[in-house]
Amino acid sequence: MTEQLGLRERKKLETRRRIADAALGLFDERGFDRVPVTEIARAANVSEATVFNYFPSKEDLVYGGMQSYEERLLAAVAARPEGTSAVVAFREFVLEPRGALADDDGGASSAVARTARIIAGSETLQAREQRIVDQATDALAELIARDPSAPSSALSAWVTANALMGVNRAMTRLAQRLAAQGGSGLEIGRAMRKEGREAFELLERGL
Repeated sequence: MTEQLGLRERKKLETRRRIADAALGLFDERGFDRVPVTEIARAANVSEATVFNYFPSKEDLVYGGMQSYEERLLAAVAARPEGTSAVVAFREFVLEPRGALADDDGGASSAVARTARIIAGSETLQAREQRIVDQATDALAELIARDPSAPSSALSAWVTANALMGVNRAMTRLAQRLAAQGGSGLEIGRAMRKEGREAFELLERGL
């Protein structure tokens, strides 16, 4: 049973990856708004219903990973050890090496650069990204407002949340620029963490 479940999960991951790869390739070639889901399904050799089983919306083909990251970031802040501020928990999560940018993987930079091109070419995707960031910022502000060491003002909590999310987004933009220049995953990750540490130090002195 365990082996069967393992095989089933592997097949699901393979299908998900095949759909995403087909979609991103088509988006990069023709633009997000010009590629219908039916064409993605055909390229991935699955049904349109299967695409939506794995990705509830067309935008999720691009932003599923980002939304998952924001959820894990908020969960890390919410579950921080007693005595650790929300600001410190946020910083530690964001600066932790992870994923493709923790390895010397040239393919990682190509993937990041491709995604950046796709987003830059679609106002629909840019609007979706802003909604994700806004929702995460509001949720973070609520967590900060409950922190005993945080300022008591709701406005101060919201300002702090926006400042922290601003560092996170700036690090993402840096990764995209370096990826477009052909840097490896390891090089990009190192540069992001260096710039991120400096930005957090600046905020901590001010905050």
